[in-house]
Amino acid sequence: MKTIQVYDPPLCCSTGVCGPDVDPKLVQFAVDLQWLTEQGVTVERFNLAQTPIAFAENEGVRAALTDKGEGALPLIVVDGKVAVSGTYPTRDELAGLLGLSGTPASLFTPAVAELVAIGAAIAANCDPCLRYHVREAEKLGISASDISRAIELAAKVKDAPHRNMMRLAARLTQTEPAAAVTTAGGCFESASAPGNAAEGPCCS
Repeated sequence: MKTIQVYDPPLCCSTGVCGPDVDPKLVQFAVDLQWLTEQGVTVERFNLAQTPIAFAENEGVRAALTDKGEGALPLIVVDGKVAVSGTYPTRDELAGLLGLSGTPASLFTPAVAELVAIGAAIAANCDPCLRYHVREAEKLGISASDISRAIELAAKVKDAPHRNMMRLAARLTQTEPAAAVTTAGGCFESASAPGNAAEGPCCS
């Protein structure tokens, strides 16, 4: 079984993904370490601010700190040997160091998860949910424009059924069949078959 040890510089917590200014690289690295555990890799992580004795007990780590000081951190030790110094490796790099092959990185990153949560908050009309997930998205470094795009798309998806329902209500109260209706979001319904939308997204 492969083993990887991570020797972090001083962090606010065991992963560094807390506080008001979270480094997105630390968030992604934490996700990548979780992925390693799912591949059967034993992962250990040490924080200089919380477990300094672990740094002193490892000869390779101690030597790197003597040579470069804290600039050597983070240190990535694979099966007892220092493999990376001074930077957090990507998932592909971790896979290469550990001899793991071909598992693609998940697209469902913490940033994507927060954008999805923002959309869900809009759909649910949940004020505290929206406030919370916008704050979390900002902590992850997601831009205001991307947050706005997520909100706008969620609003289109949410509003499309209401627009279609009002158009159906209008048709049902008319004596003559209404013409085909295209909603503002790009949705299409045939007047000859009320309630049956043509193939395609409900909004776009």
